[in-house]
Amino acid sequence: MRLLLALLVLRAARQVACAETHWCYEIQAKVPNATCAGPDSWGGDCQKEQQSPINIVSTKAEVNHKLGPFSFFGYDRKNTWTVQNNGHSVMVLLGNDTTIAGGGLVSQYRAKQLHLHWSQALDGGSEHSLDGERFAMEMHIVHEKEKGTSRNEKEDSRDEIAVLAFLVEAGSEKNEGFQPLVEVLSSIPKPGMSTTMTASLLDLLPKKEKLRQYFRYLGSLTTPNCDEKVIWTVFEEPIQLRSDQILAFSQKLYYDSQQELSMTDNVRPLQRRGQRSVLKSGAASPLLALPLPAVLVPALSCLLAAFPR
Repeated sequence: MRLLLALLVLRAARQVACAETHWCYEIQAKVPNATCAGPDSWGGDCQKEQQSPINIVSTKAEVNHKLGPFSFFGYDRKNTWTVQNNGHSVMVLLGNDTTIAGGGLVSQYRAKQLHLHWSQALDGGSEHSLDGERFAMEMHIVHEKEKGTSRNEKEDSRDEIAVLAFLVEAGSEKNEGFQPLVEVLSSIPKPGMSTTMTASLLDLLPKKEKLRQYFRYLGSLTTPNCDEKVIWTVFEEPIQLRSDQILAFSQKLYYDSQQELSMTDNVRPLQRRGQRSVLKSGAASPLLALPLPAVLVPALSCLLAAFPR
């Protein structure tokens, strides 16, 4: 009986300790005398089986022709948004005027915030990887399901949140659409600081016609409590930023108020895919919108007609 009581007390003590320990990324947990909990010690749902991020193997993703193009409402509208250093990332609060539909989603979703993950290494800042390759950054636009808009009679709690994930790679040209966000970073170096920026969401994204190709799977938030209620869309077309724009995030932001630890490598390690399906959108490219024979037969006929008989 005493042993049982001792075990219960020990368990309760551990639960209290976990509740009081602030979560952090691995780079923070490795700092001498760190008191935060790194990814291996995250609580909530973080140790379950349907977690994110994952490595996406494109050749194993099953093409699903129901995953058509998205409809973006309000994405083209210029807005002035609050931008925060929340101690883990830079977060842009998106208000309530922007929604998405289509894209194989059975409900309409309202955009709430966007944030990014990054590293000083240009091949180590994305959370998801594609065919084993990681990218410089990853941007997440987080949407919440609009109640009463589902086409299913029974609501599915596994897709309460829809995250649009965009991989970011280094390019040769300055990305003017992203520059307003880059420029305000110097105004929010410390956790808890905030400022504003004016832009549209479309300013931040690849060309709209490039957004037809994407991957889809069910997973979790990538920060505690890692709730398993996210329907993920990972776009194949990366955003391109010039390398100095990418490095500005690591150079101008800090995890701590003393500005001793640069905010970088704010990335959760890859999680096991397990038995989950990864789907790929079935949107055909304009060149192959028709069946292949329908394209080849007229072309061959023209070639044959050109030869003298």
